[in-house]
Amino acid sequence: MARKSIEQRIAELEERKKTLKARLGKQERAQDTRRKVLLGALVLHRLENSNDADFTRRLGDWLRKELPGFLTRDGDKALFDDILQPASSPEGISSGNPE
Repeated sequence: MARKSIEQRIAELEERKKTLKARLGKQERAQDTRRKVLLGALVLHRLENSNDADFTRRLGDWLRKELPGFLTRDGDKALFDDILQPASSPEGISSGNPE
């Protein structure tokens, strides 16, 4: 059995390094996506289930201010239509439009 030359071994190790770097990149992208999904789930949960009305209002106001500049595609904006709509007035407070 012939021994591999140093050049062959280096080439194999470089290929292995390339494969491992690609795997690491894929793993890091998956972790980044998972973090974003979990953070989004937390924000939506707080909007829908918070017992702190002031916090919910402030969070909604902040999202309505920040999301339009962050979302660039129409399809993405459509996903957040429910959040981007102006906050409804609490019952009993006139909005200035007589009915």
